[in-house]
Amino acid sequence: MIDWDRVQELRSEIGADGFAEVVDLFLDEVEAVVMGLGGRPDRVEEDLHFLKGSAWNLGFRDFGGACQQGERMAAAGRAVEVDLGAIRETYRLSKTQFMGRLSEFTPAA
Repeated sequence: MIDWDRVQELRSEIGADGFAEVVDLFLDEVEAVVMGLGGRPDRVEEDLHFLKGSAWNLGFRDFGGACQQGERMAAAGRAVEVDLGAIRETYRLSKTQFMGRLSEFTPAA
């Protein structure tokens, strides 16, 4: 569900403090888009593209894959067939797993 090698790679690239900032920004921005997903059907493809890139940048492998599949469907004119509930659930499960190990990658407060 989470590509922990990617998480470690990103943390190594930007440092512990930078990583904590990226995580905070990711959670704020992605959460907002995930919660509004489908509210504007004309933006489904664009929203899923944004979510896919954000997810893969932070190692959310399964969530990014679900977004990629939905993005492709939307690009093919099948946006109404995208299972947005399943995408939200994949995000929820991924976030839970990620948060369970986040302290391994961030400095103690």
